[in-house]
Amino acid sequence: MSEQHNMKVIARIHNDFPTKFGIPHQSNRLSALKATIVFEPEYRVAEAFRGLEDYSYIWLIWQFSEAVRENWSPTVRPPRLGGNTRMGVFATRSPFRPNHLGLSSVCLEKIEYHPEFGPVLHISGADLMNGTPIYDIKPYLPYVDSHPKAKGGFTDHIEEHILKVEFPEALLEKIPKPQREALLEVLANDPRPRYQKNPERVYGIAYGQKDIHFQVKDDTLLVCDVTEQKIL
Repeated sequence: MSEQHNMKVIARIHNDFPTKFGIPHQSNRLSALKATIVFEPEYRVAEAFRGLEDYSYIWLIWQFSEAVRENWSPTVRPPRLGGNTRMGVFATRSPFRPNHLGLSSVCLEKIEYHPEFGPVLHISGADLMNGTPIYDIKPYLPYVDSHPKAKGGFTDHIEEHILKVEFPEALLEKIPKPQREALLEVLANDPRPRYQKNPERVYGIAYGQKDIHFQVKDDTLLVCDVTEQKIL
């Protein structure tokens, strides 16, 4: 019989990704993506953060809250392999894991001591959806956590693909200025699933309070429309 251990949610992330679609596949790929981490009342204790400001990066241990399932599969189909090749779940970073846990290193921009929410972490480069529960935070230690010569498995053979983004000025003006740089990075990194390559299809990504509609033909992403998000 497997043992059961309860973990407490200590914080939640707040950013411009209300849905999973479009979130970077890995952390620290898009440095323009900003977010904050707000702690639960029990953990809003300034002493718990003493010394954290001396680190450039931190590790987040979190839950794939939108992928929680009772059962798990020993193999998964990584999107980066086209969605058709199966790999062992422990050889991937798939969200469909036995405990649905994620691990991300993010840049710690600053710590704000908010009068209502206590210590708030300002970070960049996170690959989490808005509201994602966080279980723990640890400092990133370059002398042991960085391994430049390490093998990357099947990812070593995947080329990065950056798209040219055509965003008409009239549509770009609908996006708040502080969000534009990050959104352009997200679009350039091709938010589509790797196995979807239909040039006629119009895709939609929710970002901030807007829905961004776009098509991709060859190596160019064209933004077709920007609309207000529908509140359900």
